[in-house]
Amino acid sequence: MTRLGDLERAVMDVLWDVVPGTSDGVTVREVADALDGRELAYTTVMTVLDRLAGKGMVQREREGRAWRYRPAASREAHIAQLMLDALDLGGSRDAALVRFARSVTGTEAEVLRAALGSEAGLTGPGSTGGDAGGALTDQVDRQAGRRPAGDAAER
Repeated sequence: MTRLGDLERAVMDVLWDVVPGTSDGVTVREVADALDGRELAYTTVMTVLDRLAGKGMVQREREGRAWRYRPAASREAHIAQLMLDALDLGGSRDAALVRFARSVTGTEAEVLRAALGSEAGLTGPGSTGGDAGGALTDQVDRQAGRRPAGDAAER
C-alpha cells in the first residue's frame, strides 16, 4: 500500500470524517471547502482526488458533469494495511509482533486480546453473548474518544 503525502492525507481525512459509509460521496468543491485554511486551488484538490482514485484509495462516480468521491476503505482498514505492510519490510515478523505487543498500553492489549478471541470464536472482555466483534468495535470507539454506536447516551 502506498503511503500518503501530506495533502493526500488531508483529503483522505476529509473523506473519512465527512463521508459516512452509506453516503453517495462528496464533490471536489465540498472537499476543497472542508480544507479551509489551506488556500488550495480547486484544480489542485481535483488532481489529488484523481491521483487517489488511481491509487485505489477512493471510489468515484459520475454525477452530471462532476464526480462524487468516497473512501474505498475505512481509515481503520487503511491503518491496518499499513501495519501489515510494515511487517513485510524484512526481518522476523514474529519478533516485530512481539516488540509491538510489548509496547502497547494495557487498554490496547485488551483490545488486541478481544480481537484475537473473536477470531478464535471466543468471547473477549466486555463482549455480550457471542458478539465479540461488536464489543471490540465499542472498545476501539471508546479508546478513540468516540461514543460507541450502541451507547444509550446517543439514542
